[in-house]
Amino acid sequence: MATLRLNGIRKRYPNGITALHGIDLSVADGELIVVVGPSGCGKSTLLRTVAGLESISDGELMINEQRGNALEPEERDIA
Repeated sequence: MATLRLNGIRKRYPNGITALHGIDLSVADGELIVVVGPSGCGKSTLLRTVAGLESISDGELMINEQRGNALEPEERDIA
């Protein structure tokens, strides 16, 4: 398990579309959260950025107090 903290996470695509607009979130070790919303609101994009499958345009991803923005998906160990 891991602690997870997102500070101002933004995702902008090259075509100018912004999918995530400054997401702030903290998830404690062992805590369960649910992400809900309508189709197209950014749920999958958020999970893909946390997993490392999408790059983060702005903001900071912290995994166990280590900056995770540049870590490869296998290095994040948060599947």
